[in-house]
Amino acid sequence: MVMKVDLNSDMGEGFGPWRMGDDAALLDVITSANIACGAHAGDPDVMAKTMRLAAKNGVGIGAHPGFADLKGFGRRRLNIGAEELGNLIAYQLGAAQGMAKSVGATVRHFKLHGALSNMCSEDAALARTCYEAALRVDPDIILMVLAETAQQAVVEALGANWAGEIFADRAYEDDATLVDRSKPGAVLHEADVAAERILNMLREDAIIAESGKRIPAKIDTICLHGDTPEAVEMARALREKLSAAGVTLAQF
Repeated sequence: MVMKVDLNSDMGEGFGPWRMGDDAALLDVITSANIACGAHAGDPDVMAKTMRLAAKNGVGIGAHPGFADLKGFGRRRLNIGAEELGNLIAYQLGAAQGMAKSVGATVRHFKLHGALSNMCSEDAALARTCYEAALRVDPDIILMVLAETAQQAVVEALGANWAGEIFADRAYEDDATLVDRSKPGAVLHEADVAAERILNMLREDAIIAESGKRIPAKIDTICLHGDTPEAVEMARALREKLSAAGVTLAQF
């Protein structure tokens, strides 16, 4: 059983006066924060505020780039060329690094967002485009990847620093990809159910698919989406349950 694991959440996804999620409350619970870089969500002010608070709380800071699709929140699949996509990744990671430096912090990891992440979990060539672009900006950055998908295969082939991620609040297909949000049961909303499910995955060192299939996996970090109404409750329940089972929560 995994006895030490990171707990991460996507955040900094507000825009101007519009707020998405309770980042401040989550930053009291999690150990790593994936902060939007202004393409699918976020803006310079939101980035600075979120990074400053993450650093104050001792939470690891990660860049969370996605498609430039504010209206669709980065959850619509876009078809763009490799050069454009690589530039989009480099631009967002550079923005995250600059903003972090301005508040006395550093960006230690990188995690793709939304539809782009899902596409890269299925398409190794697309994943390679994104990860090579990130590594050109920062060769030592830790790439957070969806465990046992094409993302992991690519980072292993690149010899990059990486961390395997599973989701507490999302259901899985038999190939370790996430169940599409358009399908019933794709997003889990009950904190106790999600916490028990994650504990079982850690005990078995495996992703448990919706069908019950076990997929052996290297689990370094657990994600909770920060934009759901029950995010804070779920994070607290998960931390409490894991701690009670003897699992230490710490940055990967």
